[in-house]
Amino acid sequence: MGVFIPLPIRVPSFIKWMHPSWYIWDKPSQKKVIYLTFDDGPIPEVTEWVLALLKQRDIKATFFCIGDNVHKHPDIFKQIFDDGHTIGNHTQHHLKGWKHTKEKYLYDAELAETTMTHALQLEERHLPNFLLFRPPYGKIKRKQAKGLRKKNYQICMYRTVAYDWDASVTPEQCYMNIVKNTRGGDLVVFHDSVKASKNMKYALPKVIDFFLEKGYRFESM
Repeated sequence: MGVFIPLPIRVPSFIKWMHPSWYIWDKPSQKKVIYLTFDDGPIPEVTEWVLALLKQRDIKATFFCIGDNVHKHPDIFKQIFDDGHTIGNHTQHHLKGWKHTKEKYLYDAELAETTMTHALQLEERHLPNFLLFRPPYGKIKRKQAKGLRKKNYQICMYRTVAYDWDASVTPEQCYMNIVKNTRGGDLVVFHDSVKASKNMKYALPKVIDFFLEKGYRFESM
C-alpha cells in the first residue's frame, strides 16, 4: 500500500487518520503558527527571490530540495542554509514513488542527501537538516516510507497546497487557495520552480501579509 494525496487544496482529516501517525501533515498547537514549505528548488532567480522576501520579512521556512538542482546550483543551496532555513530531502531526481522499487527510491533519497552534504562541504549530516523528507507528487509506497523511517527520516506531507504550478489557476486563485483553507499549525506548500513562479510570486507576499495581520507567525520545521 502506498500514500497518494490527490492534492485537494486542504487535505481532509480522514486522510491523516488512514495513515501512520509518523506522517507529518501539520503541527497542531494553541499558538498561531504556520509552516511555510517550498518544493523543487533550488532554482536561479526563483529561489533567490523567495529568500530575499523571507529575509525582508524575517521569516524562516523549510525547503525540500531536489538533489540534482542542488548539484547544478550549489551557491543558491548554500544561501538557503546560511539564511537559517531548514532543508528537507525531495529525492535526487524528483521520483514518483509508485513508479519505482523501494531500493531505487531509497538510493535516490540517499543520493540527494549526499549531494546536499557535499554542497555544504560537511562530513556528515548537519542535524536537524537532511532528516526531513517529502515525497514528490505526494506519492510514496508504504515500504519506501518504512525504509526512510529506518534511516531516521521524518516523512513530511502537507495540509494545504497553493496549486501555484497549475497554469489553469490564476495568481489570485492561488492566493485564495491558501488564505481560505489554512489553519494554525498547517504545513503549507509553495514551489520555488520556474513553472510555479508567476503564481507564487503574486500569492506568497500576500499570504504572508494576510496571516501576519491576523497575528500569526511563520516558523520552519
